[in-house]
Amino acid sequence: MKHMIKIKHFFFLSFLFLYVVNSAAQCGFGKAEKINENWKFILNDLPEAKEDNFNDERWQRVDLPHDWSIRQPLSPTHASCMGYLPGGIGWYRKNMPIPAEKSGEKVYLYFEGIYNRSEVYLNGHLLGKRPNGYISFLYDATPYIKYGQDNVVAVRVDHSRTADSRWYTGSGIYRNVWLVYANPVHIAQWGVYAYPSEANGKKGILQVEVEVTNGGENTENLTVVNELFDDQGKIVTVRKNKLSVAAGENSTLSTALSVSKPYLWSIDRPYLYTLKTTLLKNGKEIDSSVTKTGFRSYTFDPNKGFALNGEWMKVKGVCLHHDAGVLGAAVPKDVWRQRLSRLKEIGCNAIRTSHNPQSPDLYDLCDEMGFLVMDEAFDEWEFPKRKWIEGWNVGTPGFDGSYDFFEEWGERDLADMVRRDRNHISTFAWSIGNEVDYPNDPYSHLVLDGGADTGFTQPIFGGYKKDAPDARRLGEIAKRLVAVVKRYDATRPTTAGLAGVAMSNETEYPFVLDITGYNYTESMYDSDHKKYPDRVIFGSENRHDMSAWKAVRDKEFIFGQFLWTGIDYLGESGPWPSRGFYSGLIDFGGSIKPRGYFRQSLWSDKPMAYLGTYPTPGKGGKNRLFDVWSQLEAEKNADFAEKTPSMDAWPIWNYREGQMIRVVCYTNAAKAKLLLNDREIGAVQDYNDETGIIYWDIPYEPGVLKVIGMDADDNEISTYEIRTSKRPYALKIIQEEQRVDREEGVARIALQVVDEDGIPVMISDDEITCHLSGNARLLGLEASNNSDMSDYTDNVHRVYHGRIVAFVKLIDKNSDEIKVKFTAPWLQPTEMVIEVR
Repeated sequence: MKHMIKIKHFFFLSFLFLYVVNSAAQCGFGKAEKINENWKFILNDLPEAKEDNFNDERWQRVDLPHDWSIRQPLSPTHASCMGYLPGGIGWYRKNMPIPAEKSGEKVYLYFEGIYNRSEVYLNGHLLGKRPNGYISFLYDATPYIKYGQDNVVAVRVDHSRTADSRWYTGSGIYRNVWLVYANPVHIAQWGVYAYPSEANGKKGILQVEVEVTNGGENTENLTVVNELFDDQGKIVTVRKNKLSVAAGENSTLSTALSVSKPYLWSIDRPYLYTLKTTLLKNGKEIDSSVTKTGFRSYTFDPNKGFALNGEWMKVKGVCLHHDAGVLGAAVPKDVWRQRLSRLKEIGCNAIRTSHNPQSPDLYDLCDEMGFLVMDEAFDEWEFPKRKWIEGWNVGTPGFDGSYDFFEEWGERDLADMVRRDRNHISTFAWSIGNEVDYPNDPYSHLVLDGGADTGFTQPIFGGYKKDAPDARRLGEIAKRLVAVVKRYDATRPTTAGLAGVAMSNETEYPFVLDITGYNYTESMYDSDHKKYPDRVIFGSENRHDMSAWKAVRDKEFIFGQFLWTGIDYLGESGPWPSRGFYSGLIDFGGSIKPRGYFRQSLWSDKPMAYLGTYPTPGKGGKNRLFDVWSQLEAEKNADFAEKTPSMDAWPIWNYREGQMIRVVCYTNAAKAKLLLNDREIGAVQDYNDETGIIYWDIPYEPGVLKVIGMDADDNEISTYEIRTSKRPYALKIIQEEQRVDREEGVARIALQVVDEDGIPVMISDDEITCHLSGNARLLGLEASNNSDMSDYTDNVHRVYHGRIVAFVKLIDKNSDEIKVKFTAPWLQPTEMVIEVR
């Protein structure tokens, strides 16, 4: 009985530990603490800055995460691929006291990501270099630590190859940094690996591998305890195992935890368990790690597609870059949470990390919120791609990139991505590359001389080029990369996004992958399914049009698609003025765009309707098509805009009396009717399965325009209305975070210009000013206007469609509240108080 009491007490203490443990799981061992505050920064290359006695008093004080590029002026002298923002070389320094009582412990520095080509020094000594800007890495700082004194960390960041990516990367230490203390004998970096080998309603088996590092001088005989808790903190099961580790060596323990009737992780119910791994020496804890995990199973079938927990489903995914408009690449977790909530509302259930590993925060949120994640490693391998300088596919490209360190670092970078992210239950596939097979960019093959009927949908930059790299190399490289993935995780499939499928089919490349992604190649689905009956096919990158979705919806063997893109992103810009690529379902500031509501009508199971308008093409005006591919199609086909209703129609009802206006409705109802000032106008329209859009062309009349979505029996299931607005009258806060977390919180405050009746004035472009009182900092104002190239980081900016978002961050953790006020000439101001929790 006494023994049982001791065990229960141990479990209780373990559970308490879950609440007091800091984020040691970031690197998987030790006691980790963030060291994001009070760094010094200069945008200049000063080699002597690595020395511990260097005078940095005149440097700028910054807190991390920090992206220096986003704070610089936009200019047409910079590259369009970077969103017309600069790179450069910068240095960071921080004084870091290490207590004398830590003597005898190991000390590590863990960086979640530095863009890019970083060098890290401690007290003047080089700890290491890491060229890849997206990879998390750890350095053992112990040999150079001065215990009981200040220690100086200096970091050189070389982004002088500014146009080294096809999209905006950011520059600097743009993710978190951690100081980690550990016993010389501890769990290895990312050393706990937990995965479900069986998961169903009756039984779950969690396989657990624990790798232990012995940095001491003697062989150690240890006890490894693995405890599994449910989401209420209740112990589910526990295993204890012995492990012997020789001095200076690593050893790995494998065990299994069995659970009866486990709760399964799913899209709709993302149930998470917590695994606590404790390392005991002579009965005393010397290290521990906490891992979020769960139980789920999936099936990939070349004929039936994809099943999660035995349930066949369609993957409704989006591709995401890692920036957030005015915030650049330094995106707080709260902002990602808001953005993912919007995607969930639309009906999205999967994320593709285009085209690189992203912040650990994103994966944590996908675990918690129920998104499948396709984790992607590279956009190029051994040779560079075109990087456009004057606009998207315009002018003379550059050829900087990450290719120059691929041979030395590529396999290690991929291994580190897999080891870092393999515990995330949301991760369901590993992508080893994106469009590395782009025809003649850089690889070439004889098949490129086959003409237009070969299946290419991308520009191929001419026919076969004998002096270009041989496309057959793709298969050899892919074999190496797949082997790396399988070495560290054999439970998930490998994949890649293929741009030149017709060319890659002539190589080994697609055949070494477990599942095969087709970028913009829906036309080859049927023929390749017939030709390669064992191949699992999906759309790894797709346009937003209805035909691309129907190719998924109506073909059982296609398991899903990933739209390009889920959210507007900086870079890959058109000719100046253009901040970025504007094809997202959600804008830079995190609000749903019209095409987001169109996608909701296709993906969501909840009844919905939306109204948007624009002048009827050919009868009073032109439609503003924001989608790049739609613009290209419109240029090729003069009838395109007139015959094809737009998915980019804003909810505006302000026009000239009598002007012919196209009213479009996005809905998942069987039919819809339109009311103008309470009278039915036009005929009831059935859902159009060719375009996915119902529309009416009607003469404008001010007032209230309302659509009613109905089922097949004419029952009302959804409504949406828009109103004619008067002149701008006041500022109104329409969405805000009324409380912010004392440690991490960022308030997102959305503002709308309204008329005297409170109706949104969508055509307003008033200039607003944000005023703060309290210990807070304005991170920026984001109006989400892609062609506005003014400063977004000061406190004055023009609204777009009458809207703007302010991002406010607490800078004094002892503050209790922040006051925010917005003003604009001739408009009524508004203000709010944000509580600090």
